[in-house]
Amino acid sequence: MPAKIKTEFGEIYISEEVLASLAGLATIECYGLVGMASKNAKDGIVELLKRENLSKGVKVTAEGEEIVIDLYIIVEFGTRISTVADNIISKVKYSLEKFTGLKVKRVIINVQGVRV
Repeated sequence: MPAKIKTEFGEIYISEEVLASLAGLATIECYGLVGMASKNAKDGIVELLKRENLSKGVKVTAEGEEIVIDLYIIVEFGTRISTVADNIISKVKYSLEKFTGLKVKRVIINVQGVRV
């Protein structure tokens, strides 16, 4: 279901694919991240996504004018995972609220792997 913003002139619908792309772009700008991972990692095999497929590592759930973002990431070896996750959460939340005007209810980080 797309996210919805009500204004005095009508309603604006933003698709989940657009929100996922914005979240993916904000995520890859963060330090300590190797890349985005596929949402459906089966048998423990994690696929590192290329830049054009970033939205495949993001799951967006719209709840009225609030959204919940699930990110699937691969972290760089030697970095503190909690610090990287905190940085990503604040960057994604800030970027989405700035660009769309929607309130980000939660950002959930799913670390799928660690690579050099």
